[in-house]
Amino acid sequence: MATPYNDIPAGGRLEALLRLLTQDPANTSLLSDAADTALAERRPDIARDLLARIEAGAHLSPAQLGQQGLAAMQLQDFAAADVIFTRLREQNPADASLRFNQAWSLAMLKRFDEALALLDKPTLAALPQAAMLQVQLMHDSERHDEAFIEAKRHIARHPQHKGLAAAVSVLAMDMEDVELARECASRGGDHPDALTTLGVLALGDEQGAQAKIMFDRALKLNDKTPRAWVGIGLAALAAGDSAAAARDIEHGAEMFADHVGSWIAAGWAYVIKGDVVNGRRCFEKALSLDHNFSESHGSLGVIAILESRVDDARQLATTALRLDRQSFSGALAQALLLQSQGKPDVARAIIERALNTPIDSTGKTIAQAMARQALFSG
Repeated sequence: MATPYNDIPAGGRLEALLRLLTQDPANTSLLSDAADTALAERRPDIARDLLARIEAGAHLSPAQLGQQGLAAMQLQDFAAADVIFTRLREQNPADASLRFNQAWSLAMLKRFDEALALLDKPTLAALPQAAMLQVQLMHDSERHDEAFIEAKRHIARHPQHKGLAAAVSVLAMDMEDVELARECASRGGDHPDALTTLGVLALGDEQGAQAKIMFDRALKLNDKTPRAWVGIGLAALAAGDSAAAARDIEHGAEMFADHVGSWIAAGWAYVIKGDVVNGRRCFEKALSLDHNFSESHGSLGVIAILESRVDDARQLATTALRLDRQSFSGALAQALLLQSQGKPDVARAIIERALNTPIDSTGKTIAQAMARQALFSG
């Protein structure tokens, strides 16, 4: 049976240490050194195996337990990592690195409140990555105002940390502080979140080609970035490729799961593509996530017109405008109803023309404008 040692590149430090271990397999110091090297070379499977060999003959030292915890994190066994770091913190509760590693593991387990509780002031002051994690957790928990206050403090204390700058850039976009978002994204270098923010800003500046470049770079570095998927879909929409837009925006929406605006954008991409059935499906998903979001009702109102359900359209448009007098889709549905005077065929003709009519000098259509709200709403 193959072992994790079979595919180690020759000539490296890890290969040399493993070769020495064949001559002295019980050397604890050598095993520990090899485990540390395996972690540095992103081979947590080997590190775990080496540490298990130590543990078979003796108790692991705190340093070796720490290695075991890091191996579990790299292997994405965050439940095991939590157990290990809990044990280590019992011996050294103030250690900032231990608190951060356990907080990260808890965050990956979606235990956000427990993770935040570990990020105390000394840990946040000592480790910029802990400050980054706090901003991300508060943002994800929709504690936006509190997160923004903390973010500004952290970025002043740790101005050179790219990950923190990238996290703050994403939060700043949601807080509509474009200046701070741009500044932090420029500090974030090649961090995927920073590139995504630059892409969103380029979209806002009507620079679709530049936006696509940023989103492409972000996704090459991390294809698990939902905002970049939505963004690259919106760039495709601006370029007239509604099929790619619908595919990529919905992929981002699925990754976000509960970001209402992304589902609205996916729905409009499908409508532009001419796929009313999938458009309605996405709008209904948005409505299920937040029944009080006006654009879900308004967008479904437009779909109802396309499906000749005039009474449903009227009710949905009324609900959308009751929830938000500025509802774009609600106003569109209501205007279409008035123009068509209750005649479904007339309504469909009007909406198909309206959705594809440029509304400004850039050529952006009403449907594209509504889709673009995805990165700035919900």
